[in-house]
Amino acid sequence: MARNSTKKLTYMQKAFLSFILAIGVSLAAIHTKAQETEGALAPLIVTATRNESSIGDTPYAIVVSGQADIHRKAFRTLPQVFREVPGAMVQETSPGQGSPYLRGFTGFRNLMLIDGVRLNNSVFRSGPNQYWSTIDVLGVDHIEIVKGPKSSLYGSDAIGGTAQVFTKDPFTGAKDGNGFFLSRFSSARRSTVGRIETANLIGTKSAFVAGLSGKRFGDLEGGRDIGRQTGVGYDEYDGDLKFVHRFGDSATLTLLHQRVRQNNVPRTHKTIHAKSWEGTSVGSDLRRELDQERTLSYLRLDAEDWGLWADEARVILSWQEQDEVRDRIKSNGSNQLQGFQVSTLGTTIQLSKGDEEDRWTYGAEYYHDKIDSFSSSNSIQGPVADDASYDLIDLFAQRETLLPADFCLIAGARFSHAAADAGSVQDPISGLKTSLEDDWNAFVGSLRLTVPTETATWFTGFSQGFRAPNLSDLTRLDSARTNEIETPSPNLQPERFLTSELGFRKTGDGGSIEITLFHTWIDDLITRSPTGDIIDGENEVTKRNSGDGWVAGAEMVGEMSLSSSWSLYGHLAWLQGEAYVYPNSNLSDRRSEYLDRLMPLMGEGGLAWEREGSPWWGTFSCRFASEADKLSTRDIADTSRIPDGGTPSYAVLDLQTGRTFAQATEVVVLVENLLNEDYRVHGSGTNEAGRNFILSVRSSF
Repeated sequence: MARNSTKKLTYMQKAFLSFILAIGVSLAAIHTKAQETEGALAPLIVTATRNESSIGDTPYAIVVSGQADIHRKAFRTLPQVFREVPGAMVQETSPGQGSPYLRGFTGFRNLMLIDGVRLNNSVFRSGPNQYWSTIDVLGVDHIEIVKGPKSSLYGSDAIGGTAQVFTKDPFTGAKDGNGFFLSRFSSARRSTVGRIETANLIGTKSAFVAGLSGKRFGDLEGGRDIGRQTGVGYDEYDGDLKFVHRFGDSATLTLLHQRVRQNNVPRTHKTIHAKSWEGTSVGSDLRRELDQERTLSYLRLDAEDWGLWADEARVILSWQEQDEVRDRIKSNGSNQLQGFQVSTLGTTIQLSKGDEEDRWTYGAEYYHDKIDSFSSSNSIQGPVADDASYDLIDLFAQRETLLPADFCLIAGARFSHAAADAGSVQDPISGLKTSLEDDWNAFVGSLRLTVPTETATWFTGFSQGFRAPNLSDLTRLDSARTNEIETPSPNLQPERFLTSELGFRKTGDGGSIEITLFHTWIDDLITRSPTGDIIDGENEVTKRNSGDGWVAGAEMVGEMSLSSSWSLYGHLAWLQGEAYVYPNSNLSDRRSEYLDRLMPLMGEGGLAWEREGSPWWGTFSCRFASEADKLSTRDIADTSRIPDGGTPSYAVLDLQTGRTFAQATEVVVLVENLLNEDYRVHGSGTNEAGRNFILSVRSSF
């Protein structure tokens, strides 16, 4: 198909960009005169400091998405929630495999928590992966996203951002009603989604919430030219139970269990079912599908008044299992099964002493992974080492101090120890069985400052981040990008990062605005590079600490009230970054290139209507991205996902409306991609939906 886009923004995109910037200028002017109301109504968040704090008083760029947002936007998967986050790009290798890029980083360079428990483990891959999609978005109470490094509080992986999912409180659910049914239908995705959930009191001190979700996704109807995309559907089943018991007013015991099962999730762009778009190549596999299963159980004790040691304490004991099986049929008809099981034992002890004016938070964490890995074509290992273990041991401390003039200083530090022990690894040179054992130490810190003024709040600071090599870095033997196979890479060193940030936020009677500038210095980044060898018809790549780099950006988000019912909203993000890589097998050829899948200029803006007391609401919005033409060598080689010259620009119009009936039933109707545009997010393996009608009904009982 001939390319029909240029490297310039279209007229619609130019107009929309001007519209967004006009909102920012107007908001800035309005808010210099608006009465400051920040604090009293600002939502409380936990992830930024591990204690409850107001967003307005916290020196980080933060986004919170609640149940109402999730239901009204009808997000298909949890990664899609990040579409609303400035500075985030949601890449989808296929509809069941989504991974957000936060400030230029994805995969194991972002950290996900569930009620304080790490989802990340030692087999998470570099680049986009599907593991965040194993969290049932319908079972979430709210999500907090803190952008930038948070390694001083959360350790390895917390580089581009730290996201935390909070599950639902059964006492709140029982108070609001016993439960609800949810049904959702999507025309372009040919999907049906449902959930039933109930919350009940047991006496006066105990309560539970339980839910079941079922999801079936079919073929995907693209825009006006690409049409139907087959071989992308899959099924998913989710269940969760949470029990809470209160011991008076000073202690709470929580027990949670989650289980997620995804069947036959395809990696479509690698197969013959892929459709060429703007010249992308089509895969040769007859089938490449993943079965994913995840279970999480934890026991958590929250208590107050621990005397000399702490005013508040939290102890978490968790057990998590992630299972993955890949079923691949090659073009010659040969079949290969491979997969792994990761069992993770986690323990967290967190203590807090003092109050908002002077508070210490300190504690320790320990996570132990046990990995079993297999392959029908390799008796030594599967996609990662077999008979392997990985340990993370961390000590952390943070002090929040209120200074004169209401300045708030937050200083934190963390010591981390990581150790890998792989008992069965295939040597990349001899092909024989070998073993691997290594460990790393890191000490990182963070210093952040909030400066309130009469008209706004400024925040700034420096934060260090690090990521220890995991078993995926060290021992992976699996397909990578188009026509690539990755082989084990021992002797790697930790990646290190330093971010400086300057932000401005203001909330007033007329709306709100937040602008953030940041720059991240990168040291010893682990990247893939070709070896020059061919294995089973694919180009071999290995990992190396290629060296230094940087990423910098600007983000803006704002909302402006036009009347008691109408408001404008929008966000915009710009990103730039480079890092040294080895683009070929010649190790003397080390050069600086754009970061892989560098996010283009992206934004969203819209007009919302909602009147107090009215059962109706509605929004009209536009999502857009400029052309992603800043490509690395590996981007250029990824011909099945990235068109020649880069991913074309797009502008997509969406219409949403809803009505509540008798406080018990809410009906939401969405029309996504009104103009039936053909588009894909940079680096994705399939195009997004064309014109898509979504009907969602949530009925309480």
